[in-house]
Amino acid sequence: MKSFTRNFAAAASFAALIALSTAMLIQPLRAAGAEDGTAKTPPMMDPAMRGHDQMPGMMQHHQRSMAGMQDQLPAGTVPTLPGQDAFGAIQEVIRILEADPKTDWSKVNLEALRQHLIDMNEVTLKADTEVKPVAGGIEVAVTGIGRTIEAIQRMVSAHAHEINLIRLNGWSANTEPLPNGATLTITASDPSEVQHIRGLGFIGILASGSHHQLHHLAMAKGEFTHTH
Repeated sequence: MKSFTRNFAAAASFAALIALSTAMLIQPLRAAGAEDGTAKTPPMMDPAMRGHDQMPGMMQHHQRSMAGMQDQLPAGTVPTLPGQDAFGAIQEVIRILEADPKTDWSKVNLEALRQHLIDMNEVTLKADTEVKPVAGGIEVAVTGIGRTIEAIQRMVSAHAHEINLIRLNGWSANTEPLPNGATLTITASDPSEVQHIRGLGFIGILASGSHHQLHHLAMAKGEFTHTH
């Protein structure tokens, strides 16, 4: 009997506490309603709508939090790598375009740059090469399958054209199409350049020169494209 009495008393005290808390919450609402002539309890909002209404505020809070975090972190502790090379190359070009007041955004074509970067990835990582020495340099059969074949034919041809145009290191370049890629022949009359060419091999020749970055920017501006 005593146990029942104690339990009943505890339940009654808990119920009284709940009632008191509810009254304290309702009282300010009634007071506000009395001031503007309404005393209605606000209707319950649909949970989905409530989340939708709160979303902009949550996003702003997140942005402020991220900005504050960057301000508080010591120099050199904020990551700078974008996590993917092509993504980072496009980010860099965007920064250049946005910093240039002369950028004509009606001509900007970042998709063309993205497609070219895909070509670079295909040729650099997926192409097969067979190199043989020839008089004055090397001949390289560059082959692949699927998307890589098209990438090889675009990039090898374009790079050979650039080598001949600027006379890079005094080299001469020639290309011939293959059913599954292309043949690239690089030669020089200077014996020291012959050794240079053979030391570089296919990927070294493809990466030589500083024109790639300028071409990337020109592609993004819509001024230069490889045919896709």
